[in-house]
Amino acid sequence: MNQVEHLSDRVAAVHLDRRRIREQKRQERIFSDKVRTIGVDIDALDQQIKERRAKEQREANELKVYADDLLCSDGIACILEQRQKKDERQLNEDIVQFRQHFQQASSRREFDLNDPELLKKQEGQRILPGLVGEDLGQKNRLRKQQEQLYSWTTQQQEELERAKLQRKQEENQYDQIRMSLDSRALELQKMEEQTKRDLVIATKDFNLALAAEITHRRLKERHEEEENNQTEIFNQMNGDLLMENPEQNVSVLGLSRLRRDCYKGMSPQELQMYTQYQLQQAEDRKRANMEQRQKDLQEHQERMNSARAALLLERQQARINKELRRAMDNANSQLAQVHDARKKHLQDVYTNIPDERYYSQFNTSSR
Repeated sequence: MNQVEHLSDRVAAVHLDRRRIREQKRQERIFSDKVRTIGVDIDALDQQIKERRAKEQREANELKVYADDLLCSDGIACILEQRQKKDERQLNEDIVQFRQHFQQASSRREFDLNDPELLKKQEGQRILPGLVGEDLGQKNRLRKQQEQLYSWTTQQQEELERAKLQRKQEENQYDQIRMSLDSRALELQKMEEQTKRDLVIATKDFNLALAAEITHRRLKERHEEEENNQTEIFNQMNGDLLMENPEQNVSVLGLSRLRRDCYKGMSPQELQMYTQYQLQQAEDRKRANMEQRQKDLQEHQERMNSARAALLLERQQARINKELRRAMDNANSQLAQVHDARKKHLQDVYTNIPDERYYSQFNTSSR
């Protein structure tokens, strides 16, 4: 009954072959860069729509025919299954009747071994040792089985000890490598900190030397300017022009006018007022120079304080980096332990490794 080929099977096979061929052609169009990037063909799309509708109608008709055939096949299969069950039941009843009439227990060859009335039939007779059916080598067999079980257990324990020793050696090697890497990282960090510290010290010394040079140059320029001013004032006060008689430059038009050709300088009162004015300007200039000097000193002090604060901040940052590095090392150690535990757990749980058959099932269809 199972070897009969129906019309629906042939239709399904033809339909499957047609779908397989259509899928291969679609894959060739989809996976081809030249065909895929050429653009949209409206006529081809319309033709595809018509073909799709015709295919759907054809599939609907085939599905209807297949459903009718399937209903007919199911009815025939139900009738045949009922007939087969009836034949099997009749056969089993015939076998039971045959056994009851022609294959009784008392007619079997080994009935004397399975006879429930055997002890009653013996009537006190003694069974000699070594008869058929006794197991004389049971003790030796049990002893050998125990020895074999002991040897297997011992071998398993030795294998477990070797595996533990190997895993411990690998962990020690990993810890040594990690410690060497951490020590190398600490050395590099110390070298970097020392380089930064030297750079800060060199920058500070350069700034101090530059500030000292600028201050010395400014003081020298102010001293030269003051000496030049005093020399100029002294020359103006004791010059030939200023020491002449001031009455010669009085104009005939009045005291308010002076003769340009006979002007010999200011009067003592004017000279005194001018001197006082010059001294006042000198005092103002000295006061301004003192204020500028104090301002420069204050700026220098601020630069020194800034450099000191930067150095302190750099040291604090170094301490913070060291603490962060220590915390990071502790976290890395914990993560390594967790990773080892998880790796061991995954090795115990996931025993199936994906092969080429697993990866070859992807990207095989154009849908």
